[in-house]
Amino acid sequence: MQRRKFIKNTLTGLTLPLIPPALISCEDTIVTPKDKTVIVIGAGIAGLAAAKKLTENGFDVKVLESQEKVGGRLRTNRSLGIAFDEGASWIHGVNKNPITTLAQESGMTTFETVDENRKSYDIGGKIRTAAIYNSAEDELDSIIGSMMKKGSPSESFETVFKRLYPQKFNDRLWRFFLSSYITFDLGDLDKLSSTLYDAGEEFGGAEKIATNGYDTIPNYLAKGLNIQLNERVTMIDYSAEKIKITHNSTITEADYVIVTVPLGVLKNNVIQFLPNLPQNKQNAIQKIGMNCVNKFLLTWDKAFWDDVQYISYTPEERDKFNYFVNIKKFNPATNALMTFAYANYARQTESMSDAQIINEIMKHLRDMYGSNTPNPTNLLRTKWQSNPNTYGSYSFTAVGTEMQHFDDLAATLNNRVFFAGEHTEIDYFSTAHGAYLSGIREADKIIDL
Repeated sequence: MQRRKFIKNTLTGLTLPLIPPALISCEDTIVTPKDKTVIVIGAGIAGLAAAKKLTENGFDVKVLESQEKVGGRLRTNRSLGIAFDEGASWIHGVNKNPITTLAQESGMTTFETVDENRKSYDIGGKIRTAAIYNSAEDELDSIIGSMMKKGSPSESFETVFKRLYPQKFNDRLWRFFLSSYITFDLGDLDKLSSTLYDAGEEFGGAEKIATNGYDTIPNYLAKGLNIQLNERVTMIDYSAEKIKITHNSTITEADYVIVTVPLGVLKNNVIQFLPNLPQNKQNAIQKIGMNCVNKFLLTWDKAFWDDVQYISYTPEERDKFNYFVNIKKFNPATNALMTFAYANYARQTESMSDAQIINEIMKHLRDMYGSNTPNPTNLLRTKWQSNPNTYGSYSFTAVGTEMQHFDDLAATLNNRVFFAGEHTEIDYFSTAHGAYLSGIREADKIIDL
């Protein structure tokens, strides 16, 4: 799952990301903040990174988390005896990526995934040749590298692609590419900007998937921190000298507050700000898109599928259970596949029963492997869109988004209210490493004060 594999980066310069996390978080000159108190809202990787650095620098820090455990969208379900990462699964580019060092420090084990270790099926169980697949993939690479020059700020990726390549838009293999290579990574095709889909930076090197749970990182960062779980913040009053944070009908005062809740939570006005947020920040919240990707883990008593890392299927309907990760490749004792639903179909799955989900997935698997393919023994699933702690998966550059909007989201209010999270990181939005770096960035702002 190469992050932005086909996207040609247009931004230059890597500064902060080149610094190992241990140095960013621990080796700065220690300041004496006296009695300054900081409330961090959200115990995802951004909030934990900020809280850890501020605590190490002597600040009185309290983290308020609405869920029952830390991690935010780095959430692992072990109910079946294996680690099913409901949110982030991969380290996207291990070279100089701060997550690489954090993984080593936290004891997270990984497995290098290779996109070319795959098999592709068309409807009717027809195996697609590697030559056909690779040729289309190369052509997509070329199209994605230049299509933004033919788009406009008011047009979506889907509109422009459909206009330029109508036959490809209606081709099953190309619909698969658009779904699993573009929508999965970058956002809803009918909302994705046709001029900014290439925005952002990426790290080089291998792609590695967590094998014992991505939550090992937030659990590691949380050690020694003052974290209060099941505390839902509903109001931030920064009108007076002391900031008043309302959570579970309790009011806590602080000198500084760092808001790290997901963009979807901000879009849904879960937290009331007094005074209201500045218009440019409200505009940024509205204009930047929030993607939805749901994940599904299925287990069987015995494996029946191909011994490859990735299995693709090209149904008529886009965004629907068309990509399967073979968990057995890195966890040999487990007979499991992980598959995905994207964009509007992902949102639609949240109102479907487990039985309906299994039925739809099995239609695809039985078309590939035969009508006698058994139903799974277990199913685990996510519902990110309806989750009141997220209201979506991660941010993206929608039609109407301007890159300045990411900086607007990161802007500080009166040197007292700070904002972090992947949606505030202009170079690395929509990634776990972007979220981490944003937390370090905001902690540094408070330390500098």
